[in-house]
Amino acid sequence: MQSFFEQVLFTSETWSLNVGQLLLSLLAVIICIATYRFIVKARWVTELYNKTTEEKTRLKQLRRILLFFLTTLAVYLTLRIIQLNQLFFEGYEFLTLGLLFEGILILQGARLLDWFITNTLIHKYYSQRDVVDKPRSRSEAVDMEKTGSKVVQYIVYAVALIVLFKNLNLDDFSLWSTAVGEDGNSRINFTVSNIMAAVLILLISRLVVWLTTQLFLYGIYKRRGVDKGSQFAFNQLLKYFIYFIAVFMALSQLGINMTLIWTGAAALLVGVGLGLQQTFNDFISGIVLLFERSTSVGDILEFGGNVGIVREIGLRASVIETRQNISMVVPNSKLVNDNVINWSHFSNRVRFDVSVGVAYGSDTELVKKIMIQVVKEHKDVLKYPTPFVRFMDFGDSSLNFTVYFFSRNFMFIEDVKSDIRFKIDAQFRASGVTIPFPQRDVWFKNPLDQA
Repeated sequence: MQSFFEQVLFTSETWSLNVGQLLLSLLAVIICIATYRFIVKARWVTELYNKTTEEKTRLKQLRRILLFFLTTLAVYLTLRIIQLNQLFFEGYEFLTLGLLFEGILILQGARLLDWFITNTLIHKYYSQRDVVDKPRSRSEAVDMEKTGSKVVQYIVYAVALIVLFKNLNLDDFSLWSTAVGEDGNSRINFTVSNIMAAVLILLISRLVVWLTTQLFLYGIYKRRGVDKGSQFAFNQLLKYFIYFIAVFMALSQLGINMTLIWTGAAALLVGVGLGLQQTFNDFISGIVLLFERSTSVGDILEFGGNVGIVREIGLRASVIETRQNISMVVPNSKLVNDNVINWSHFSNRVRFDVSVGVAYGSDTELVKKIMIQVVKEHKDVLKYPTPFVRFMDFGDSSLNFTVYFFSRNFMFIEDVKSDIRFKIDAQFRASGVTIPFPQRDVWFKNPLDQA
């Protein structure tokens, strides 16, 4: 029986194929085919990803990635079993047929792992969270999900490249070398492995930020009822702290002496500080905003004749979206030092008013009734506190009234006022109430002589 399996079917100068190798190769191919059919036909897969059009698209993507991976695996196992490892170029031992398919297999495995993490963990997590928490907008939830998916994707492919370079014996390949120190005897070598490790540290720091803010802190914020502005402020500070540590770890991984960095940074700050006073002022103001929270993300601000909503607070500048849908980048020092009106700092409702004058002799109770009725009928006016009218003054040409009302539509309150003015004018016309124009009667004490 052993002689049967060792029977040679094909031979050449450098390679031979026997029956046992052929049967093992066929067995490997059959196992890969059976694995593919088992996974794509599994009930838990079809039930999980065969409900909506989006999930069906994800299932098709899984089948395509799995097919490429198992096909590459079958070819790689076959090459290993039949011991076929053809060298492409003389002198380049790492460029062999086996290593080529091994590299392809690593990349396809990274794609498969990326798909499972993104769709089985991240997508399902956000889908369940959307059902429970009802995010402010679907686009917001999609953006958070895409951020997490991209971070995982970058890390998976970075690890795959590190493994690939190590298998190709390229991890110690020096890309650049430089002399350091006063005597020049010490050198820093930037190798492929050092650079990839530094990049991986930065990517992992980004993953740590995402996991901390979206998984760990999200539950704490929800249980304690922390407002969006406070969440953003703490998340920003945590992100800067983690990135700061990650950058120094990455530099250390590259072989850079951190003592020299600190010494150089101290000397540099002395010289640059005078030229960057405003930048440092904005930087400190950003920290003050994040801690003091006099201005938070989502607040409605009025400054310099502009009204807008705060979309982002950075360390140097903040992004404010105006009524014209224009993003303004405002230095943080402006929000700290200048006079800024925060309409939504303590409450999400603000009192506004619309003034109008009517002719002398008009029915003032009718005027009051019409103004209150018009305001109450507008969809953006709050029922409580109740709108009210004040008789402001006896003007030169009119009786002046002002109606006061509360609204949460800060950004487009001028449109609300315009609608109210249109409706008041129409109701006044229908009720015979006149809005006068300025007029003046001139009396002559000594009438002119008749000609």
